[in-house]
Amino acid sequence: MRSILVHADHDPANEGRLQAGLDIARRHGAHVTLMIATPFQQFIAVDPFGGSYLLGEAMAKAQADDAALDAALSARLAKEDVPWDVVLADGDVTGSLAAAATFADLAIVSLPGGGRGRRQEPSMLPGDLALAIRAPVLALPRDLAALDFEAPALVAWNGSPEAANALRSAIPLLAGRRVELVSVGKDDGSLPATDALAYLSRHGIHAEARIVDRGTLSVEEALERAALDMGAGLIVMGAFGKSQLRETLFGGVTQYLVTSGLVPLLLAH
Repeated sequence: MRSILVHADHDPANEGRLQAGLDIARRHGAHVTLMIATPFQQFIAVDPFGGSYLLGEAMAKAQADDAALDAALSARLAKEDVPWDVVLADGDVTGSLAAAATFADLAIVSLPGGGRGRRQEPSMLPGDLALAIRAPVLALPRDLAALDFEAPALVAWNGSPEAANALRSAIPLLAGRRVELVSVGKDDGSLPATDALAYLSRHGIHAEARIVDRGTLSVEEALERAALDMGAGLIVMGAFGKSQLRETLFGGVTQYLVTSGLVPLLLAH
């Protein structure tokens, strides 16, 4: 994990993303790229007759704000012991991050919430980005001050290729933690949990597998409760579902955990 992409914006949650990127970079000798993405197309207005015109004053202010953020981040990062760069993009947030993540090993964004920033990111940014890129996406609660690298990790396990891919992607962030592979009810059995445990063991990660009874809870609620009960500092999850449609992949379990926003979530598709 040598190249880390961090979504940077004017929202207070930006500080948690930046700190997480720096902490991971120090642990793995990585380079941090901060991307400021502002979709300037939002400043093009259409009149009732089909004509369009540029909201020049608003666009100029947005450009000035982004330049000020670039300068502030650069001044701060100049004092850090991590290699870095800041890049600006004028496209939509998801597309700009996806393009920048082509050669990234990890992308860091925030889970959705009621941020106070002037330009909000899309509410399903973590899920949309995970679908668009090959690198894993680390989505952080908006009030997170710093990642706890020693807190236990829960790997949501259902025996699917998506779950296996997420587990492989999470290896650098699982080292040194207590790890549990948690299934809610019987998994589909295509990839046994014992094989996943053996794989983790070869990476020096000694994990346990357990099945939890959902009772009256939904699968997503049972997973979240299991994570909170064990004091998890990370949930690792694949993009579950058989359809390639976004509504299927990010309905149900994944959508619930993305929008819940209680625990850092590592997503991989």
